[in-house]
Amino acid sequence: MGGNSQSFRSVKPYEDGPGGKKELGTVFLTHWRALFFLKTALLWRFAKWGLAPGPLFLERARAFRMVVQSVTSSACGIMSPMTETKVNPTLSISAIRMLALDAVEQAKSGHAGMPMGMAPAAYVLWSEFLKHNPKNPHWPDRDRFVLSAGHGSMLLYALLHLTGYDLPMEELKRFRQWDSKTPGHPEYHHTVGVETTTGPLGQGLSTAVGMAIAEHKLAAEFGDIVNHHTYVIASDGDLMEGISGEASSLAGHLELGKLIVLYDDNDVSIDGSTEIAFTEDRMGRYQAYGWHVVREVNGEDLNGIRAAIKAAQADPRPSIISVRSIIGYGSPLAGNHKAHSDAMGAEKVAATRQALDWNYAPFEIPQEVYDDYRRAIPKGQAAQAEWQAKFDAFAKTNPTALAEFERRQQHKLPQGWESALPSFKVGDKLATRAASGKVLEKLVPALPELIGGSADLTPSNNTRTPDMSDFTPSNPAGRYVRYGVREHAMGAALNGITVHGGLRPYGGTFLVFSDYMRPAIRMAAIMGIPTTFVFTHDSIAVGEDGPTHEPIEQVMSLRAIPHLWVIRPADATETALAWKMALERSNGPTLLALTRQALRVLEGVKADGVEKGGYIIANVESPQAAIVATGSEVSLAIEAQTLLAAKGIGVRVVSLPCWEAFEAQSPQYRESVLPKLLPTLSVEAGTTLGWERYADRCVGLDRFGASAPYADVYSKLGFTPQHVADELETLLKG
Repeated sequence: MGGNSQSFRSVKPYEDGPGGKKELGTVFLTHWRALFFLKTALLWRFAKWGLAPGPLFLERARAFRMVVQSVTSSACGIMSPMTETKVNPTLSISAIRMLALDAVEQAKSGHAGMPMGMAPAAYVLWSEFLKHNPKNPHWPDRDRFVLSAGHGSMLLYALLHLTGYDLPMEELKRFRQWDSKTPGHPEYHHTVGVETTTGPLGQGLSTAVGMAIAEHKLAAEFGDIVNHHTYVIASDGDLMEGISGEASSLAGHLELGKLIVLYDDNDVSIDGSTEIAFTEDRMGRYQAYGWHVVREVNGEDLNGIRAAIKAAQADPRPSIISVRSIIGYGSPLAGNHKAHSDAMGAEKVAATRQALDWNYAPFEIPQEVYDDYRRAIPKGQAAQAEWQAKFDAFAKTNPTALAEFERRQQHKLPQGWESALPSFKVGDKLATRAASGKVLEKLVPALPELIGGSADLTPSNNTRTPDMSDFTPSNPAGRYVRYGVREHAMGAALNGITVHGGLRPYGGTFLVFSDYMRPAIRMAAIMGIPTTFVFTHDSIAVGEDGPTHEPIEQVMSLRAIPHLWVIRPADATETALAWKMALERSNGPTLLALTRQALRVLEGVKADGVEKGGYIIANVESPQAAIVATGSEVSLAIEAQTLLAAKGIGVRVVSLPCWEAFEAQSPQYRESVLPKLLPTLSVEAGTTLGWERYADRCVGLDRFGASAPYADVYSKLGFTPQHVADELETLLKG
């Protein structure tokens, strides 16, 4: 196994209770439990071989299980620290399994197999380790729990309901129905207690890395009032996805010791056994990432799970625990890939009830199960009260830091922060990426919550200011994350930092590499969170690097994502205003598309017009036509306007930096800027698809770029003032 991994396969079942005392009957039960696990393993192997154990075997197995359960619950029941009464964990775990099964059966769709397999691990985590208060789900120092295997959402919904969150049983009965609080995959801001939207595999685990970064950074800044863990339940699919490899590598490098992943290691994927596609030593891979690794904890061994989590908490590295679960545990499909998804049918549900000795109707939960889970309420309230005492002491000695902490928790910007925004002199020339860097030089001191980063393109992106130090294991107070060439992980981590709260992250790379980040960008838009994505080298002006690095379709395809603001500023002044828009936005992400090449600072930029998404930057009396452009092509349009004026053709020039903000304006405002009856030509160094919304004719690119000095590329592909003027004349000729 190597020096950095551990195995808890030899841990005696139920060796220690939650209070650390040996329970009566442990030695006697060890042998009985071992036989029970042997029976479970045989059932699993039968399923993996495609064989059905005979009815006599099943009957005796069920009887044997009932004997073991009876002995377990009487001799080794967990003592509740709050009530001093014994708790039957088997019954409480079965409640999760049956709620998942019943909800999927009622919905006729869903994924019950994972919740049934991971119920014991989730039970131990939520009942003994997770620091949370169901009556105050937004308490700042709560532990974060991320169900990266979001398809198993009923596991999370069952836990939220059972522990006392505001998620009534009626919502579980409406699983996957219109406007229910129990959608197919967990959704942030939709269901109380859900810390991030998950479903696309790998995103949850990678977002959790961002949460752990945020916790570590804020703890360095504010001390002991920030001290919590981020827990993840991840699946084989999560570990297969490349994004999780990127993010896990980063987490190991950063030594994020408060990040603990419970890996649902059940050897099953949708297509069948993981042996058909996923055979590397996964724990060896994580060991190489620099993680603390716990190998092969029996998924039914509560004591082994407990010991593994304790070991993870004690280790300074991020931890991953291989939980050897059985998908669809207790059902006739246990261990079979067919247990992954879809309703099992009434017959198999009935058989599962019998196998688990669950003598309750669908969605019926016995009071003793509620009593067990709802210990989380007084336990959580006590934990929050303990934190509040620390917070009050902190407040007395650190009033300035207190005000800063509370301001950020309320998602407020400092009063007068916008006065820090720089101004630029008309006629000066600088790239909008350089202007963005100058804006950040002013904003970083004014906004302590800003935390930046880049995917190994810092000098090109201009995302690190002289005042910033790197966020490292030895300097967790640093405000700049070196993400390395891990664009996808960076996107998800930015989202994790955002949903954690207390920080406003941004990250940079080239616009063409937004394709690597698109799923994370989309997740930010779905969640409606104010992550800021900084993309430079936004057009064919990349030049010599050629078509692989010259974005053509990216800007328009990103505009197609609902709730994402794509801002392509025309000059340095618009760039400063774009940052203002991004930081003032609270209900969605913002993307800045910035130039490599220098642009002249324009006359006629209107702050309120930029913030409305579009405005008239250069007008004439009684215009005969309009040219609408974005980014670097606005300068081109203004030069074409001069050429056309010499011919007696009056043209209005419109800068349209943000379509989404423009569309949010009143119809009257939009008509005043771009009248429908005014012949309009669009100019943008990208695909023409979509411009028909605003223009009658387009100057754009429906081909890839080329490798040459950028001025040559622009000229050869028609982005010159003369060509734009010629196209406008062609439009007017009809």
